[in-house]
Amino acid sequence: MATTNDLKNGLVLKLDGGELWTVVEFQHVKPGKGGAFVRTKLKNVTSGKVVDKTFNAGVKVEVANVDKREMQFSYMDGDDFVFMDTETYDMIHVSRVAVGAAANYLLENMLATIAINEGNVLYVDLPAAVELLIAETEPGLQGDRSTGGTKPATLETGAEIKVPLFITTGEKVKVDTRTGDYLGRA
Repeated sequence: MATTNDLKNGLVLKLDGGELWTVVEFQHVKPGKGGAFVRTKLKNVTSGKVVDKTFNAGVKVEVANVDKREMQFSYMDGDDFVFMDTETYDMIHVSRVAVGAAANYLLENMLATIAINEGNVLYVDLPAAVELLIAETEPGLQGDRSTGGTKPATLETGAEIKVPLFITTGEKVKVDTRTGDYLGRA
């Protein structure tokens, strides 16, 4: 058990009869009138549903026991992603639902953090930014500048992002895995 003072981003809570919720955002609020409280944004681990929930300050919340391990993505097996534990070399199958949006930026041999609770994979967490090749995009034209507009580009993983007009096919770019935004050339 923990109190609302211990809340932080990424913490997994057990609420509403055992459902697992990840803290996405939290804010401690101390109004001039009345008691302090904590405003949170929680994401359901299984369904992905995001809700806003307010806790009174000091209330006890149950924290789920989550084991986070660094694993390497090996290959696809049907619809499952197969990861290898970098310490024990054990292979684990992860469903597409648990991988979620990380599938858009996942390449073979890429390291990821896998969160496991009671033998079930909760989610896959990639580094904040990854470097990927542009597989296809429209060619740039003379006069295109970095401060201009954007155009669609397909990454080597098949995901589509918006890039500046001067980016060409075959270039390596940095992509933010949380938002899918172009960050710059690699």
